[in-house]
Amino acid sequence: MPVGKDSPRQRYRHHVRTEIKQAALRQIGEGGPASLSLNAIARELGVTGPALYKYFVSRDALLTELILEGYDSVAAAVRAEAARTAEKPARERLHALAGVYRQWAVDSPHLYQLLAGSPSPGYEAPAETIDSARAVLGPFLSVLAQGSARPAAGALEAELRAWAESTPAVADWVRENAPDADPGRVLAGSVVVWSRMHGVVSLEIQGQFGGMGHRGSTLFTSEIDALADAMGLPPGPKD
Repeated sequence: MPVGKDSPRQRYRHHVRTEIKQAALRQIGEGGPASLSLNAIARELGVTGPALYKYFVSRDALLTELILEGYDSVAAAVRAEAARTAEKPARERLHALAGVYRQWAVDSPHLYQLLAGSPSPGYEAPAETIDSARAVLGPFLSVLAQGSARPAAGALEAELRAWAESTPAVADWVRENAPDADPGRVLAGSVVVWSRMHGVVSLEIQGQFGGMGHRGSTLFTSEIDALADAMGLPPGPKD
């Protein structure tokens, strides 16, 4: 019997792998990434542990696939928003891209936990996850390139400029997304943007704002606006 891409066997394999990943995300949602257990997933799905290993050779392999799919998902959302707002002022674009990042995290909190924290003790993400992570921040670089120099960030910019000069993959990434920009400046901006977004979103996902009288989205918008000021992004026509 032929076993092509769309053969019954391949469709069945894809279906089972999807069920395994859904069960994994439920486990992570209930007990955090460290709670993930292939044996527990096997019991939930009514199969033996060895049978599950036909689909994922290890717990780490399952974690890696979930992480890569998470990055792909949020990167696609950010890219789509970047295309939609391509003609908008830089400050408006920054808010739009950051807002999509936050909304994805709020809608997919268990997956976000895998991207934002340490999945489990001893887990080491493979190098391919680095490219996936950069894909999320890539569209931000062209926006940040429209800002002005930040004297207070001189030391950070110098360190990151040296990093780009010594790391071809980073230099290529910057040229792909902001070809005419100073690598140190846009890399420093991307680190600051990621830090701000990650900080606020992680606290919101963890429920740390409960009882504080404000919505997570309100604080997030305020932080991104302050960040736009710090990056020297020109105000839009309505500001």
